Amino acid sequence: MNTRLGRGLGALIPSNPAPGTPPSLGLKSNSIPGAPPVPRSGPELAVVPGAEFAEIEVGKITPNPKQPRSVFDEDAMEELVHSVKEIGLLQPIVVRRLEGEADKYELVMGERRWRATQLAGLTTIPAIVRDTSDDVMLRDALLENLHRSQLNPLEEAAAYQQMLDDFGCTQEVLATRIGRSRPQISNTLRLLKLPAGVQRRVAAGVLSAGHARALLGLPSGDAIERLAQRIVAEGLSVRTVEEIVALGDMNGDDPTPARRRNKPVAPRLVDLADRLSDRFETRVKVDLGKTKGRITVEFATIDDLERIVTLMDPNKKTD
Repeated sequence: MNTRLGRGLGALIPSNPAPGTPPSLGLKSNSIPGAPPVPRSGPELAVVPGAEFAEIEVGKITPNPKQPRSVFDEDAMEELVHSVKEIGLLQPIVVRRLEGEADKYELVMGERRWRATQLAGLTTIPAIVRDTSDDVMLRDALLENLHRSQLNPLEEAAAYQQMLDDFGCTQEVLATRIGRSRPQISNTLRLLKLPAGVQRRVAAGVLSAGHARALLGLPSGDAIERLAQRIVAEGLSVRTVEEIVALGDMNGDDPTPARRRNKPVAPRLVDLADRLSDRFETRVKVDLGKTKGRITVEFATIDDLERIVTLMDPNKKTD
């Protein structure tokens, strides 16, 4: 079985257990290849009616004869194949069992992913095995588990994208059902645009989601890769990375603007600002004057502000 970096919706569905063993509810695959599953820190996943997650041999799957798409863009397919080779398949395909044939399946959703997996030379593919034809019921059950689950940022982004692609789910529906703002969902989806090597670091926890969002401000994948290496090697904070990106200074030893270099900054304040930035998923500045301090929290829209206020005070509802 090939170890995956992240499973997207597969992380929200109980795995197909071996005969005589109980379902592995409440477990998720570790983001680091080769590492064993670790217990979830959040609530147990609810059973998804009519669906289970499994690794299936690609040769046991046949395409859907009613697939409306017959032409696949070669460049896009080549890019997907490269991604599968580098980081595995983040979004499982959806299949159903063929009647009267043991261990044979028919594709329901994800033919591009299935084809790319074969071209990448992999022998198995992560799949949601669906026993029901009710797409709405499956989608709603997955949304419920998405609300419960503690996913790494890449798994979360892949799950969002698969909801949009396979189940016709809109960002508004996602935001409403799982209690997140639309800007937060959009920012999470942007993580899928990172180069494969950087995605691996984010999934493994080497880079934070705050680092990843800051890196997306760079103009090219090569620039993102170089700065990601610097972050790991030098232990750069999110705030420092944001300054590097804003200045466009990829090679300088000191990313701080000249007009601010004479202003002392306490390392503890920088650390606190970084922690707040990660907590609120936006840029936070902490300044300390002679007699008082100031915290500045940036937001994009009213919805984004409401999300931040809710994080600050979960027990108080905004009007």
